[in-house]
Amino acid sequence: MSLTLTKLDEKLSVTGQISIDDIDEIANSGFKSIICNRPDYEGGGDQPSSEELELVAKSFGITFAYLPVRMGAITDERGVAFQELISDLPGPVLAFCGSGKRATALHEMSKSDEVLAEHQAVVAACNWDNAFDVVVVGGGSAGIGVTASLLKRRPALRIAIIEPNDKHYYQPAWTLVGGGAYDAADSVKEMSEVIPKNAVWIQAAARDFGPKNNLVHLTDGRAIGYHQLIVCPGIRLAWEKIEGLEETLGKNGVTSNYHFDLAPYTWSLVKELKQGKALFTQPPMPIKCAGAPQKAMYLSCDHWQRAGCLDQIDVEFDTAGAVLFGVADFVPSLMEYVQRYDARLAFNSNLVKVDGKKKIAYFEIKDSAGNITQEEKPFDLLHVTPPQMAPDFLRNSPLADASGFCKVNEKTLQHPDYPNVFALGDASSSPNAKTAAAVRKQIVVVAENLLAEKEDQTMTTIYDGYGACPLTVENGKVILAEFGFGGKLLPTFPLNPTVPRKLAWFFKTTLFPWVYWNVMLKGKEWLARPGKPGK
Repeated sequence: MSLTLTKLDEKLSVTGQISIDDIDEIANSGFKSIICNRPDYEGGGDQPSSEELELVAKSFGITFAYLPVRMGAITDERGVAFQELISDLPGPVLAFCGSGKRATALHEMSKSDEVLAEHQAVVAACNWDNAFDVVVVGGGSAGIGVTASLLKRRPALRIAIIEPNDKHYYQPAWTLVGGGAYDAADSVKEMSEVIPKNAVWIQAAARDFGPKNNLVHLTDGRAIGYHQLIVCPGIRLAWEKIEGLEETLGKNGVTSNYHFDLAPYTWSLVKELKQGKALFTQPPMPIKCAGAPQKAMYLSCDHWQRAGCLDQIDVEFDTAGAVLFGVADFVPSLMEYVQRYDARLAFNSNLVKVDGKKKIAYFEIKDSAGNITQEEKPFDLLHVTPPQMAPDFLRNSPLADASGFCKVNEKTLQHPDYPNVFALGDASSSPNAKTAAAVRKQIVVVAENLLAEKEDQTMTTIYDGYGACPLTVENGKVILAEFGFGGKLLPTFPLNPTVPRKLAWFFKTTLFPWVYWNVMLKGKEWLARPGKPGK
């Protein structure tokens, strides 16, 4: 063999940089696995990439693992990961870098008591068959989208998606369903249809995280190992936080566009109501799509106005917040519609109880001094936006911040305590609006920064807090609110974003759903790239 090999123990040998042509000889020498410890494109890119080597290695039946280590000090985390590979991969194993020195140093590190103890805890729970390069927790828009984007960049990655549900929903359409402008059946597909074909779908629920041992524990007792983790299980709708609500949802005039099965009931109630009292509620933040509660009101009022019965209906919007919308630039335009529909605004008014049979809603009202009183309000139609919180298995884990969401650096979306963990979507602690549009931008940030961390490179892709809320103020017009951190306006098009437009209605009802299914979930990143530092 032309390569110079150094045998370190019965299972492991090391060498310098290998070429594609060397793999034939490596296979003939009996090696079953190869570990690449040299970062791709190091020193100007004179060596073949890890993906090129892996494709050829697989053709010879050799398992290939990529664990890049930059020259200089080697972290304990890399030592643990190297020891995991040595134990899990079929032997004998050949590890290489530029000269073989880093592979040798990793072997020496793996002998330390601390590294061995951490590794043994991992080995006790998982093996190569259920340990992945990347584990994604959540099969919603964030999980499917980021997996597709990662596989576009690195097709050889072994990625598992942990998701218990067998249906995938395009939730932004449910406001339209509740307004009679969209078919609910068009907002759902089988999960098997949207899972990227090269990813492994683990149809089970996560129970908790073990980030020190790089494990996700499942409710069925399994432990799934990872080298990198993406946390995106979404936000939990806490219907139980409102007394009596669960018993009356879907009947007695009580509905919510936040549920696939209930959005059609919203439209049924709106069509049937000719006179009476209609209440629309919004709980304390955070919630997904903060504009959705009032969008339900606008579309309902538009229908009643067109039907000629709006003046017979008393409309009220009860919000636990102190303002109509969190970005002040859009409030004047929204207030024009509030006045047009003669809707009453009740600020600092939080729904806490529902008596469906008596059709009475109970609100806690906070005055300017912070005093709270309870008020009963009768209704004929009650549209409820439920309180929302991080999933319990996340909020009770080491990954959570004080509010229960996955702690991240808001610019890189990397966990500050566990560098191999990233989060995006509604479960992230980033202070952006929790919308599908935000996810579209975050996917690029996580995909590029995760690979930078994997390849021991500097992260240069920065999230600016972009989010968008298409405010459906009437059937046929939308205010396309796009903004970033601190409420900074970030319009995609050179138009006044505060003006209701028919074009934005077309985007909301036709273009955005198509982009979701055919672009975002397929790893295509049209108009999704965030800015670079300083731009």
